[in-house]
Amino acid sequence: MMKRWLGQRFQVSAIGIGCMPMVAGGNITYGKASPDEGVATIREAIDLGATFFDTAQIYGPFTNEELVGEAIKGRREGLVIATKFGFKFDGGQIVGVDGSPANARASVEGSLRRLGIDTIDLFYQHRVDPQVPIEETVGGMAELVREGKVRHLGLSEAGPETLRRAVATHPIAALQSEYSLWERGVEDEILAICKENDIGFVPYSPLGRGFLAGGIRSLDDLAPDDWRRQDPRYSAENMPANLAIVDAVAAVAARHGVSNAQVALAWLLAQGPSIVPIPGVKRRQTMRDSLGAPMLALTVGDLAELDAAAPAGGTAGPRYGERGMRMVRI
Repeated sequence: MMKRWLGQRFQVSAIGIGCMPMVAGGNITYGKASPDEGVATIREAIDLGATFFDTAQIYGPFTNEELVGEAIKGRREGLVIATKFGFKFDGGQIVGVDGSPANARASVEGSLRRLGIDTIDLFYQHRVDPQVPIEETVGGMAELVREGKVRHLGLSEAGPETLRRAVATHPIAALQSEYSLWERGVEDEILAICKENDIGFVPYSPLGRGFLAGGIRSLDDLAPDDWRRQDPRYSAENMPANLAIVDAVAAVAARHGVSNAQVALAWLLAQGPSIVPIPGVKRRQTMRDSLGAPMLALTVGDLAELDAAAPAGGTAGPRYGERGMRMVRI
């Protein structure tokens, strides 16, 4: 497996594994998932050379970290385990954001316990809390680094000014935000700030929550409880226009004899050397396919064709509903 540097601070496999879809039930479901298959998928990914695994307190909530912990038991050495905090809960229900140092401390203790590890390699603030200055949040997270509970700090969906202020407080190893052929908003300013400050960039939903893989052509292809039924880009109004992007990816994939997913991931890898996508997987079959993406060399013509089919701002519909959009790029 090829490796990449995240922010010139540590190396990871060129493709990471997004573990969120492995949750069976809970607050976010992307079709039917089996915890046993999830554990087997993580273990085989390690065998194939994947070293970067992404989870979060919110997934389940809590149960995804437990699944990852079970999968990596006895296989921790050489892995980079990333998790996130930043929400407040009433029992198992999310009731808001909380970027306080106290929540960072309480969250890291719970994550360490569920993951069964002594140190979290990459600890993200999942969403910026507009009520807590980022200097205060990052300062509290930095205390956890000094205590050895966390190795590196990250942010997720932070806006440009927030990112600059965070870096002035403590080194930020990685920014995780949505980025793919159908979501290119980070190209206007965010990626440049990351490059200037040696911050690695971790695209989540690099396959458009599975849409770019080509297997979803209508809402009928989604289970009734699938979270993506809430996604505006999957709506009956927007999906027909967005299928043109999928068709463009499929045309490139057919020329190379590879999957749509490999083309979409290879396009991201071509956008910069410190970009490490984390496609969400829940089965060994799709995991194996995604891990093959770094071997695909897209031509200049391929990249131009994909850029023309999916220009920045060209996707129909916002990437989240109204509530979700209020929580990004803060």
